[in-house]
Amino acid sequence: MSINFDKERFMHRHNGPDEEQEREMLSAIGASSVDELIDETIPKGIRLKDQMDLEEPMSEYRFLEEFRALADKNEIYESFIGMGYHDTLTPNVILRNVLENPGWYTAYTPYQAEIAQGRLEALINFQTMVSDLTGCELANASLLDEGTAAAEAMSMLYSMRRGAKRKNAEKFFVSELCHPQTIDVVEGRAEPLDIEVVVGDHHELDVTDEELFGILLQYPATDGTVEDYSDLIAACEENNVQSVVAADLLSLTLLTPPGEMGADVVVGSTQRFGVPMGYGGPHAAYFATREKYKRKLPGRIIGVTQDTEENPVYRMALQTREQHIRREKATSNICTAQVLLAVIAGFYAVYHGPKGLRRIAERIHGLAKVMDKGLTKLGFEVTNDLYFDTLKVSLKSDDQKEKLRQKALDQNINLRYFDEPAVGIAFDEVKDLDHVQTLLDIFSSLTSGDAINIDQLSETVEVDYPESLVRTSDYLEHPVFNLYHSEHEMLRYMKKLENKDLSLVHSMISLGSCTMKLNATSEMIPLTWPKFGKLHPFAPEDQAEGYHELFDKLEHQLAAITGFPAVSLQPNSGAQGEFSGLMTIRAYHKHHGEGHRNVIIVPDSAHGTNPASAVMAGMDVVVTECDEHGNIALDDLREKVEANKENLAALMVTYPSTHGVFEEDIKEICQIIHDNGGLVYMDGANMNAQVGLTSPAEIGADVCHLNLHKTFCIPHGGGGPGMGPIAATKELAPFLPGNPVVDTGGEHAIKSISAAPWGSASILSISYAYIKMMGAEGLTKVSETAILNANYLKERLKDHYPILYTGKNGRTAHEFIVDIRPFKQSAGVESIDVAKRLMDYGFHAPTMSFPVPGTLMIEPTESETKGELDRFCEAMISIREEIREVEEGNVDPENNVLKHAPHTMRVAMAEDWSRPYSREKAIFPLDYLRFNKFWPAVSRVDDAYGDRNLMCNCVPIDAYSEGQEPAAVE
Repeated sequence: MSINFDKERFMHRHNGPDEEQEREMLSAIGASSVDELIDETIPKGIRLKDQMDLEEPMSEYRFLEEFRALADKNEIYESFIGMGYHDTLTPNVILRNVLENPGWYTAYTPYQAEIAQGRLEALINFQTMVSDLTGCELANASLLDEGTAAAEAMSMLYSMRRGAKRKNAEKFFVSELCHPQTIDVVEGRAEPLDIEVVVGDHHELDVTDEELFGILLQYPATDGTVEDYSDLIAACEENNVQSVVAADLLSLTLLTPPGEMGADVVVGSTQRFGVPMGYGGPHAAYFATREKYKRKLPGRIIGVTQDTEENPVYRMALQTREQHIRREKATSNICTAQVLLAVIAGFYAVYHGPKGLRRIAERIHGLAKVMDKGLTKLGFEVTNDLYFDTLKVSLKSDDQKEKLRQKALDQNINLRYFDEPAVGIAFDEVKDLDHVQTLLDIFSSLTSGDAINIDQLSETVEVDYPESLVRTSDYLEHPVFNLYHSEHEMLRYMKKLENKDLSLVHSMISLGSCTMKLNATSEMIPLTWPKFGKLHPFAPEDQAEGYHELFDKLEHQLAAITGFPAVSLQPNSGAQGEFSGLMTIRAYHKHHGEGHRNVIIVPDSAHGTNPASAVMAGMDVVVTECDEHGNIALDDLREKVEANKENLAALMVTYPSTHGVFEEDIKEICQIIHDNGGLVYMDGANMNAQVGLTSPAEIGADVCHLNLHKTFCIPHGGGGPGMGPIAATKELAPFLPGNPVVDTGGEHAIKSISAAPWGSASILSISYAYIKMMGAEGLTKVSETAILNANYLKERLKDHYPILYTGKNGRTAHEFIVDIRPFKQSAGVESIDVAKRLMDYGFHAPTMSFPVPGTLMIEPTESETKGELDRFCEAMISIREEIREVEEGNVDPENNVLKHAPHTMRVAMAEDWSRPYSREKAIFPLDYLRFNKFWPAVSRVDDAYGDRNLMCNCVPIDAYSEGQEPAAVE
């Protein structure tokens, strides 16, 4: 027997089915080969003729070896730049057990609360932390970054303009002392909404201006200055002008919180709560506001409700108020949070507690004060009298500034250099007195003065803010922030929460349009390497050669995959990618003298973020219908195009469609748009069925976004992080987004979409690794296997459930829709009952009621083996038999195993069992569950009760009756 010397290929680890399983599935669906299946699924006219131009695949071992060499090209200097990004220490117990733990990072958004109580509790800890520290009544479960949060605040206040004199106001004032990246994001978001952003000195602001509806302030300011805004905010309130304050959360352990100053909204970043800088992200932003604004708040909110056992439990509150559900009536397209990073930030506060956070803040402030005293002794002027962690130091000349820059660089130190002769120095929890000494020695070398010894200086510093700025209110008093300060207790607490959540470590999560696929360990390993985590996004570019090589290579990969020559990596979610693509189209039309083109045509089957993004981009949405087969109705499309051809900007289309079908007429659809002066935006949510087989360029699109957290293996993290870069034609390349601090984007770049130049840069390594290890052949095999797995599931389930849509040859793409609506008539069973019952079988439900209400959209992905697919089918078929028992009158239509699902261990082991079905039927409906049972943490959640009694902070201890376990306390 000859020996095969080929090394094992990563694609065989990523793809679930082996060759034998593939043959069995092909036989089951009646296809002789994968090639025949693909020919029957994808229209011939859009198939790629050549293989994608990608490098040969690399083994996992070799990739990590090469990638470490790339990481070594990044040089880690001590960062004192600030500007909203600070070095931090991730507690190792959190690093190992959350950030590096697939039990946390592979979970889905917590829509199914009964199997997501751990994440929900971690998020309500985050919300409580934010509302306590900001002095606000209510906080959401995170946003994408500080710039986005500020822009969302502006949009929210714009939609809520109040008072007879303000209802038509169009002006939003932004203090020039806000971070420049925040200003740029706000300006970019305001432009399509016709909001006039005025940037200036807030000390000179006329709040009686009837055109003014809101203001944005920074606290502390970007130059480090701390100022009492109470009088300004009160004047705004008196004149029906609403206020937003972007605040450093850690500083609020010492400083009067903006909520107590009367601010309507407080926003910011929680990055310095244990989340690495990562060259810009991902980081969890926060958004806090008043209770009365709760139904206007962007993003997700976690609330408290009760389950059928009347125990207090957590769930996503006011789910129907999620912006993407409101479609073209939305004021935001936010449907993605930064859950994993919010969880880390919340755990950071739990681990350190209120005293620990204050101790960290005092120490940082103390370093700044010692530096201030030393600089003063050296004859330098610190221009901000009051500060938290950041000093602005005036210099004599630009020449002195350049000498300082060089001397600092010689010591591997990055400072912030202003346009004028001045420098910024920001301290963080990683720094110590040795850093202060080094900095003072550098400044001393610029003068003829004697060196400064900091020993005496450090003995005399204290926190001595004016009374109006001293925080006097308590915070983080809930027991959850005061019980887990030893590592042992913290580890047990986090593990207890993890054990309540179902994730990909337990079973497949077959969510249509969400692509919950393998997040391979080898892809994740570099994520926590310091050479990627410790870089400031505004560090000199020559210190980030490894990152920029990564960017260049990933851009080439994505260009090869999409067929487009230009790529922007900046958008840090799919929704941001949509907005970015539409703003690029908008800029293109405007540049060519056709700024009047403002109509976006959106199919009625589109993701809800599509029309929401169009509205945000200042477009008018026109909805086009789908036919009975789920395809865009060409006659209706032509009619809508003809009626709007003079103002047609673009079509937004998802391909394959949200109905799980490769539409045969896609090229004709795109041509109709082009013939009438419009462009085509392709939503890349379903790229997992395209890669290597067709492409956005091949079908005729002009720009698309790519959900790297779907097709390209960035984990969902319980609802974020995500990345949504866009790829575009050469005609659109000049308009790709820029950044005010770092030169990026096209010649006519639109304003920033995200605060950081390359979005959540650190997680781009995951997608790069996936593509690098798979290669062109492997990625093509992924698409083929995803389509094979979906068709196998469809074939096994079609005799038990109605299948809504298929292509002309009876094939589906990578997902398909099961219709549950008939069972509502025959048995009173709805999709939610099937979803809850699946938990008893150890599965997360498929996507519920999208794109068709009352249905389940199933996407198995390529990573699942035939054995796992069969296990899911057995569960679905068993549930169908349970429905049949109701249909045939054998069980009560209300008092049955479906309506009571899911069944917790408490219910199953209760001494009193009065239900008309057995305990065995409830908890062990199939044999495999006897040996591998995932227990839902709580019984069915009462959403209506929670919406009527909205509470979004940690549950107080007195809310629990005797014998009940507090939902957020040991």
